[in-house]
This record gives sequence, structure tokens and C-alpha cells, in this order.
Amino acid sequence: MRGPNEIDFWRGFALVTIFINHIPGIYYERFTFRNVSLSDSAELFVFLAGWAVRKLTDGKAGALPAKWLVLRLESRAFQVYIAQLAVTEFAVALLAAASLYLDAPFLLDWHNASAIFNDPVEAQLGLVLLTHQLGYFNILPLYVVLIFLSPVVVLLHRASKLLLLLVSLAVYMAALLWGVNLPTWPVEGSWFFNPLSWQLIYVLGFLFAGETGPGKYMWGHRRALRFLALPLVLLGAAIGLTGFSPDSVLGPDPKLVLSFSKTFLAPARLIHFLSLAMFFAGAFPLIARWLPGIPGYLCLLGRNSLIVFCILSLLSLCAQIFRYVYGGSLTTDSLIAGCGLFFLGFAAWAGEWRDRMQRELAGKPLLL
Repeated sequence: MRGPNEIDFWRGFALVTIFINHIPGIYYERFTFRNVSLSDSAELFVFLAGWAVRKLTDGKAGALPAKWLVLRLESRAFQVYIAQLAVTEFAVALLAAASLYLDAPFLLDWHNASAIFNDPVEAQLGLVLLTHQLGYFNILPLYVVLIFLSPVVVLLHRASKLLLLLVSLAVYMAALLWGVNLPTWPVEGSWFFNPLSWQLIYVLGFLFAGETGPGKYMWGHRRALRFLALPLVLLGAAIGLTGFSPDSVLGPDPKLVLSFSKTFLAPARLIHFLSLAMFFAGAFPLIARWLPGIPGYLCLLGRNSLIVFCILSLLSLCAQIFRYVYGGSLTTDSLIAGCGLFFLGFAAWAGEWRDRMQRELAGKPLLL
């Protein structure tokens, strides 16, 4: 088990804020950092996913031949894919059960779920193909695509660090300039998180995690970069607090470039997130010193991010149904937040306990 570290801490921080933000109207969402930022936890989560792949490939996996490295990465993508299917089916069952128990048929229409009940044959196929996604359950499909493409990222990086960045920027700009996105089916539309755009922040996380190239430059000049990032951080905070958003319809072409689009990871969101990353990079020791206990809990969540993300997605949906039945108040919202954080921590602890038991029993004979 890894000890507390900065990457697990920020990953755990992202998971907690995603849990809160996935419960619309809850009292505590006003305290999450998306209210004082152009970006939110989605950018942080994807950036750290790229960072984790770089640490993996720079470690023991880096010595693997290309074919075995590809197999290692694709097996992780398949694991996340299975998790997406399982958690989505649990969510569908939860909506169906709540609809029956509460005699509330409209719950079957929540979060783009109506197609599953009205046209189950095509919708079930869409779920398997990831072309049909429930609202609040649409970040793992992006994660599946990015990890599935991670061998391309790693092998391009091995061939040429500059080529990787140029290819990623070219794909991002093409999506931004021409509005290219992956389609959804059977409900016509497009992905909420456009993989063609979001791959850039994944690649940047991969590049900045290295001990050479951009990563070396960032850590070597972090004080100067923190000073340069501060005005952008404050500007983003002012925009977040005032709720300002440019009207892309009235803006010049290409309209997405000057928008705050989350789907296309608009440049303003990307730049502000990178400013936040530069400003807070290296802050973990200070946070651990001044807030004892909290970093350990967040690192526990970060070490077990997949299971925690699946649990928080279902807990968030349960909380939405709970608030529909009992209403939203400081009391109910505090109960939701407190119970949710407890169960997230328990799920992470249980995952690590299971792994420890497996390691301890690996060398012992079966008593059967």
C-alpha cells in the first residue's frame, strides 16, 4: 500500500467534490471549488489519470516490451469498461425500484434513462457500446476511451515527446474548430465529455508527470510558474463568483474557442485548470501539516479511485432520490454528506483490506 502522497490526495479531493456536485441543490455544493473556478473536478480527475499512466510506464512497467505494455494498459481499460457497465445497470435498477416503490413513473425519465425503459433492445446495445450514457454516469466512458488509447500515447512518447504533444494539440484543435464529437445512439446527440477534446488534458497530465521534459521544467520553475499563475487563478475565481459566461452564439467564429464549453474543454477552462495545477503543485506537505487527518482520508480514497468512483456515483443517485422524498434542508443534506463520506471511506478501506488478505493468503496452503 502506498503511503500518503500528493497525487492520491488530489485524486481523493476530486472524488469527494464529484460526489457533492453530483447531488444538485445540496447545501454543500456551494463550497466546492467549481464555484470559484472555470474548471472543476472533471479536469482534475482526467489530468491525474494521465499522470498515473506516466508513473506506471516510468516504473516497472516501463521495462516491458511494447506488446506486454499494451496488454497491461488494455486490461486496465477493460476493467474500467466492466465497472461502467455494472454501475450503469445498478443505476437503472435503482431508478426502476424507486419508481415502483414511490409510485413515481417520472423517475424513469431521469438522467437520460427513458430510452432504456421505452426501447430496451437498442438502449441496452447502446450501453454496451458506450453510445448511450446516463447523466452523471458519463465520465467513466471518457475514462475507458482514454485508457484504451493510452498505448498510443505511451508509444508515441517513446518515439518522440514533441510528436505526442503535436498530435494531441492537432486533434484538440480540430474538434474545437469544427465541433467534431462522438455521436450517441439510440438517442441522437453527442458525448457530454468529448474524448477528442479531453484527450489533451490527459496527455498533458502524462507529460507533466515525467522527470524530464515539461515535468522537469515545471518542478524546476514552480515558484515562478506559481507567481505567473496567480492572476489567472484570481480571474477564474472572479468569473466563477459572478457567473459570467460568454454568449457563444453572438461571438465570432470559431465560436467554441471563446466559449466556456465543458463538453469541448474550451481553452479558457483548460488554461484556468493548468493555472490551478501550477499554483497548488507541491502544496501537499503544507496541507498535511495544517489539516491532520484529512489528507490521510483523501489519500485512502485516491488509492482506490475506481471502486470509490463507482460507489459515489450510486450514492449520489440515492441522495437525489432521498432529497426528492424528504426535501432538501441543512439537516437532510448534512445527513447525506456525512453518510456518503463514511461509506466512501469504508469502500476504500474494504478494498485495501481485501488486497492485504489476498497477499497474506497467497503463500499459505488451502485448508480444504
